[in-house]
Amino acid sequence: MFSRKIHRAFARLTTPFHTSDLCRTDTRFMNYVPVATLMKCDPPPTYDHVEYPEKRRLKFFPKVPDLTSSTRPAKMARRLFDMRGPELVHNKIQYGDFAIQATGGGKLRWGHLEMIRMTLNRKMDDSRMFAIWRISQPWKSVSKKGQGKRMGSGKGPIDHYVFPVKAGRMIVEVGGKCEFKEVYPFMNQIAKILPFKARVVDREFLEKEKEQEKWIEENNINPFNFKDCIRKNYLGCSTWVSPYDFIFNGKHR
Repeated sequence: MFSRKIHRAFARLTTPFHTSDLCRTDTRFMNYVPVATLMKCDPPPTYDHVEYPEKRRLKFFPKVPDLTSSTRPAKMARRLFDMRGPELVHNKIQYGDFAIQATGGGKLRWGHLEMIRMTLNRKMDDSRMFAIWRISQPWKSVSKKGQGKRMGSGKGPIDHYVFPVKAGRMIVEVGGKCEFKEVYPFMNQIAKILPFKARVVDREFLEKEKEQEKWIEENNINPFNFKDCIRKNYLGCSTWVSPYDFIFNGKHR
């Protein structure tokens, strides 16, 4: 019995092996050398600039504008220019770090505002995050006649109210102790359901986009652009272009 054990031990010592087999099977021949290295990691973000509002959750908007008992609600025209063209005032992030920005014109009904409010209030952590509206309640009246009613007899009664939105308008902002990867999923979910094209942006993205547009305009070597073509009437294009193309240069249709 003793000779068998010696024979097995001698067979193990004389069997050829590789270095990988040594490291994988027998740990007695491994040497551990502790080495201290400097990892190249990004510093953690600081949230010293965050200022929380009094109410961190989105407030509720009434379905109908608040009017006095003696005030009669006004019937408004369509006024499509309220939704046409770029937004010149509310096109930057002011209170938070992330926002939902409209890339096209449209109108928001009360149901859309409730969808935004309920989704954000449910999915965000209000202990370290906050959301704030960049729009007001629906104020523009939309009239509609009843089904089967004949034409004529004046404008129909008010059916609902909407809030007109132009391209570039900020709809809602989110801020606090959070990152873009954490906020993007539920904000992108809201942007896809809106009745117009929208996207999720942050401050850095807007600054890079502005710099890129400026660089393209300065380094463009193409002598032909949309603005010059319609004003100089190349190939008679002024006969088919829209009057708004002269104002917005074909960007907002």
